[in-house]
Amino acid sequence: MSDTYVTSNTIAAIATGNVVSAIGIIRISGSDAIKAASSVFYPVSGKDLTEFPDRSLVLGVLKNTRGEALDHCLCTISRAPNSYTGEDTAELQCHGSPTVLRLALEALFECGARQAMPGEFTKRAFLNGRMDLTQAEAVIDLIDSETEETAKNAAGQLGGAILRKTDGVYCELVDIISHYHAVLDYPDEEIDEFRIEAYKETLEKAKGELKSLLCTFERGRVMKSGIKAAIVGRPNAGKSSLLNALLGYDRAIVTNIPGTTRDTIEECITLGGVKIRLSDTAGLRSTSDPLEKLGVNRAISAAGSSELVLAVFDGSEVLTEEDNEAIEAAKSANLRIAVINKCDLTQKINLSVIGESFETILPVSALDKTGLDALSDTVSLLFPIPDAPAGEILTNARHADAVSRACASIGEALTALNNHSTPDIVLTEAENALSALGELTGKTVREDVTRRIFDRFCVGK
Repeated sequence: MSDTYVTSNTIAAIATGNVVSAIGIIRISGSDAIKAASSVFYPVSGKDLTEFPDRSLVLGVLKNTRGEALDHCLCTISRAPNSYTGEDTAELQCHGSPTVLRLALEALFECGARQAMPGEFTKRAFLNGRMDLTQAEAVIDLIDSETEETAKNAAGQLGGAILRKTDGVYCELVDIISHYHAVLDYPDEEIDEFRIEAYKETLEKAKGELKSLLCTFERGRVMKSGIKAAIVGRPNAGKSSLLNALLGYDRAIVTNIPGTTRDTIEECITLGGVKIRLSDTAGLRSTSDPLEKLGVNRAISAAGSSELVLAVFDGSEVLTEEDNEAIEAAKSANLRIAVINKCDLTQKINLSVIGESFETILPVSALDKTGLDALSDTVSLLFPIPDAPAGEILTNARHADAVSRACASIGEALTALNNHSTPDIVLTEAENALSALGELTGKTVREDVTRRIFDRFCVGK
């Protein structure tokens, strides 16, 4: 892929949402971006917009092509290659009226710009070498982040953390491969003799670094996608009350009538810094009601497909056969917590029986929200954040796949080296690792992969 992305068209888009806000931003990029902006924006100083230096805020009047004022706003320009996209760019900072932004965009279209496609600004930044592919993907990850940890990690990746982490390995592989080919292609030159054994320590170090990075992916997956969890228990144990307490508002209907919850209610919450995709399920009990029976079956299915189950028990009553059904349903999950609800009442439940199936037992009161902090702390301990700087936690499956393949190839190279295979076999695996790392950062990425990545983006980014 060439270092320079040549484009003959200028794109424009509203970079802020289609809602009333204090500020609304229109972005323009391309060879005629500044010309297009100067056709609709008139500085109050009387100077032409093209006369201003880069990255200075200019006050002016925004007009349509008929000369009618649309807004009094600010504009800033950045000339290639020192801009976000690597092209000439302009940004109009208007008052946040969706109508004003729409009219301004229509005026720019009349001046030769076209509507930007989803992710096209960031795609141009990548193709023009302003960022590598991991940084480009971090843009949408930062926008989509729902927890403090995912936001910090995405910001770190946007700053080039993954590139810095893998670039050393990439350069070492290039050195090994280039040394081999130099000796092979120029036998008469005074080049140090190539001995693959001399690079064993380098390959082992490279493999260790990639393996360490890859080990962060499981927690990174949790950070980004969240944990699928289910609340199970018999009717009136307090499942819906617990969901409402965790959400901070009444999402589920709570009554004293058994069987109120018949369908599965799903909500996303952050608990202990962990994104949880939580399902409140129907109470587990034998019933002749076909609708309630369907809900019970769904509850059992939800427990079976969850990574974490919160089994809720009424601590103010003795265990029942229906509680035993909840215990059995919870056993299908690898991680489970027994939540003893109604701890504000006199306790009658037999905790020793609960302890036979649950390592963690937490008393709570969904009514007055007692014990929720302990529940949050427990979830945090179950899904700890890796001891890695922000940005060096893999959250993207594509990244993990590329690192995994590179690590495996280096492992094969070391195996071949230890078996005293010929250098070309070792070098073939080193080249495979180099190719995988190239896919990670975008040095050797295919066009269809690039297209699929930027399809995730929103318009204006």
